[in-house]
Amino acid sequence: MITFDEALQKVLGHSQNYGDEFIELTKSHGRILAETIVADRDFPPFDRSTKDGIAIRFDAFNGQNQRFKVSGIAQAGSPQLVLDDTVSCIEVMTGAIIPKNTDTVVMYEHTTKEDEAFIINEPVKKGQNIHYQASDVHQEEVLLHPGVKITAAEIGVLATVGKATVSVKKLPKVAVISTGNELVDVDKTPLPFQIRKSNSYSLFSLLENEKIEGDIHHLLDEPSAIKQRLEQLVKEYDVLLLSGGVSKGKYDFLPEAFDSLGVEKVFHKVLQRPGKPFWFGKHEQQKTTVFSFPGNPVSTFVNYHLYFKPWLNKTLGIDTTHFAVFLDEPYTNSTDLTLFIGVTLKLKEGKLAANTIPTTGSGDLLALAKANGFVKVLPKEEIPKGKLVPFIPTRNNGAV
Repeated sequence: MITFDEALQKVLGHSQNYGDEFIELTKSHGRILAETIVADRDFPPFDRSTKDGIAIRFDAFNGQNQRFKVSGIAQAGSPQLVLDDTVSCIEVMTGAIIPKNTDTVVMYEHTTKEDEAFIINEPVKKGQNIHYQASDVHQEEVLLHPGVKITAAEIGVLATVGKATVSVKKLPKVAVISTGNELVDVDKTPLPFQIRKSNSYSLFSLLENEKIEGDIHHLLDEPSAIKQRLEQLVKEYDVLLLSGGVSKGKYDFLPEAFDSLGVEKVFHKVLQRPGKPFWFGKHEQQKTTVFSFPGNPVSTFVNYHLYFKPWLNKTLGIDTTHFAVFLDEPYTNSTDLTLFIGVTLKLKEGKLAANTIPTTGSGDLLALAKANGFVKVLPKEEIPKGKLVPFIPTRNNGAV
């Protein structure tokens, strides 16, 4: 049996590259950029007004109470106007190109309107209220690098440079597979000896966070049927995410089925809790990666975050962010296992403090729903109150 750190390194050593694809800009949110984005022109592309007001030539300004007659109106989105009479002004709207022969904008609030003229009531500085061409970015300057996760901010940049389609990293095709005769669909009423499927829907939802639309399947506890169905799934999918069927029970048929199908076992069982029976392997010919998690809900949920998500990040060429929080209570791990303890977070004296959640074990869905994430406790480690400990977040809201 290997340690958690050894297991994680073996998983990361089997990352893949599924290539790139072009998708519509409107569908790119949450995807990983696969191309370098450069400015197709200066930003801003012209000297533009940052205020609604009047554009004047500064050297024609003699002081407060000076009167400027209006000779035109410059609207955003219209061609550049020309100020022929430098002692006059042109009204200019926010975002409009600065009229030729003007170099200063006075906002309306600092003027008084009289007939067809404006009287300036406040001091004026040359060049005020003008956003100059290329003051943000020069043409051909790099704006975004490959490996960036596309959010609303990046979409704004992509739209600004005219990227109606964008190159992103391809995502793996993933099958989410539950196992066991005791499981029934969520819309069914379970018999006293049955339970509803939950792991499949948790994994499906977690994959949606990564912009992966997983396909849900179920395997009954019958060896020949399991082998036949898995043989098909290995051919159809890049990744199999399974829950259940990998422990030492008499109906845990998956390891034998994987072996018969040529899925090479990289490791089986890890010195950790929860999730000790985790099985990981690879079908080299089909290039299919197999994550077979224990069936308990917390074990499946934790192992997804411990192994699959870092694997996916490396596959897509992005780094996994590491977090640490302050444990707000002492904790002792008397076992030889690496423990992952569910915690809630709160801000305490300007720091993120973690408190452990009482739980009945790896089947405790209610405790799972309360957790902001899990802290990592090393074998035989004694943690005093207030110590900084590694933290694996499982939520993007709340205190995290």
